[in-house]
Amino acid sequence: MERTPPDRHRVLESYQDGVQAIRSLAAGVGDWSVPTPCTEWLAADLAGHLRCVAENFLEYLQDSPDSRLAKLFAQDAASAVLIRQQARQNATELAVLPPEPGPSRIMAFTVSAGAYADLMPDMWDRTHLIYRGTKYTVGDHAGAACVEWHLHAWDLARAIGTDYRPRDPELLVSAWHWGVPHLPLAPGDAWEAVLRSSGRSPGWPLEETPVSGPATRGAPAAPGRRRVRGRRA
Repeated sequence: MERTPPDRHRVLESYQDGVQAIRSLAAGVGDWSVPTPCTEWLAADLAGHLRCVAENFLEYLQDSPDSRLAKLFAQDAASAVLIRQQARQNATELAVLPPEPGPSRIMAFTVSAGAYADLMPDMWDRTHLIYRGTKYTVGDHAGAACVEWHLHAWDLARAIGTDYRPRDPELLVSAWHWGVPHLPLAPGDAWEAVLRSSGRSPGWPLEETPVSGPATRGAPAAPGRRRVRGRRA
């Protein structure tokens, strides 16, 4: 059942839920210099990453099936190689962003994520990329975007001392299998499986966070993880 392609209606709902969750949680950030579960990323850095990812996803969609992402996955490289290449891209793009405040970065994220949402229904069955001989569609990648947004909503929630759980975590399990084909998914509770498979510790910051790989195909959640001890804010 987990490997059944995710339902289109549920994916579209989950996508919008994730974008709205990020906007709502960002509105509650009073200090954009607070740490997040992502390696050495403060909340402002996470907001910048969200802006970059949303802009990239929109570019990949518009350029499919010949996008930069499609060319990367067409190499049929090992998962570790794909992870490193995407991590370097994330770091480079974040480093060249203008020094804008967190809310401005979230606004830019919202604009690009909204444009993506407007375009993807009509392109749903278009080939997005081919990985190891299997075709993945725009709809499949929309599932990867859902995973990305909900993971980063959790990051923001934990950064401000609250918690977050998506309305439909089971959808994210199916979306992971089809939208993040190069990374395995851990067993267990649907949401905790997604968190742990992306390198997060559900108990952060009380629980040590292991060093591990990134989150999703389009733009990993972070290039790695750090070990953190402390009290939840």
